[in-house]
Amino acid sequence: MSSPAPNLLVVLGPTASGKTALGVRLAHALGGEVISADSRQVYRGLDIGSGKDLAEYVVDGKLIPYYLIDIVDLDIEFSLFDFQRRCFAVIEELHARGVLPVLVGGTGLYLSSILSRYRMAEVPENPELRAELAGLDDEALRARLRSAKGSIHNTTDIVDRARTTRAIEIAEYTRAHPPEPAPAFRALVLGTHWDRPVLRDRIARRLRERLDVGLVEEVRGLLDRGVSPGRLHALGLEYRFVTDFLDGTIKSRNDLVQKLAATIAEFAKRQETWFRRMERQGTEIHWIDRADFGKAMDLVRTHGLGGESR
Repeated sequence: MSSPAPNLLVVLGPTASGKTALGVRLAHALGGEVISADSRQVYRGLDIGSGKDLAEYVVDGKLIPYYLIDIVDLDIEFSLFDFQRRCFAVIEELHARGVLPVLVGGTGLYLSSILSRYRMAEVPENPELRAELAGLDDEALRARLRSAKGSIHNTTDIVDRARTTRAIEIAEYTRAHPPEPAPAFRALVLGTHWDRPVLRDRIARRLRERLDVGLVEEVRGLLDRGVSPGRLHALGLEYRFVTDFLDGTIKSRNDLVQKLAATIAEFAKRQETWFRRMERQGTEIHWIDRADFGKAMDLVRTHGLGGESR
């Protein structure tokens, strides 16, 4: 007896790997709609540097609906919990309408939070518990965390007392208030793959294109509107380096291109490392060389998805 066809398509990959264009074309062919899994595209005003590339959402003159892009202002801290809550809600809405959700992005933590189907809980601070934990030494604090969680798999939970305290707070709250189950779905995960030298070339070319269409002007405009340099630094990559270019820390446009391209390439390597870890932890990723649409369509049809462009 064959297993049911997937009802969630995921297209992931490192930066500049063509995942958005591929995901949008697949959504068009399959009658789906796109959910962005990108930690910066949620913010209004981060257009060029975050790579929203909204023109790519138009296929054959038709706008493919998308979600979780341009949903909060820059003065809002958008958390992993916020993403997961909104993403699950969109998946449920699309399923209710009989539409295939196509989750597209490269933020590994966001993708893992969905594919693990472990729903996070919104945990308030507990002043009484914090006061109690403040009286424990480090070893007793770690023992309390082990008792609350059963074991400690995430070593970042014991990096410092504040993290350990928060981890205990979360574990004890969720034990008493179990989160609702995540939406039921069967995911098919595709990954876009390029040989590393080719990907580096794509990164450098795309960076120059973004500079040509106004990346520096975008960052200058954000600063002029009162966004702090510290906030832009926290957003990383393009926003951090261009801010340094505008304040003179980076002396020339050529230095900006060289330093930023190298840093983005390193970021892409870290993304690939994350995806390999997802595979080791049980996520099956079907890699599509060079983001080839035809090969991707062959694969989704093999797994029971199909259809004509609408």
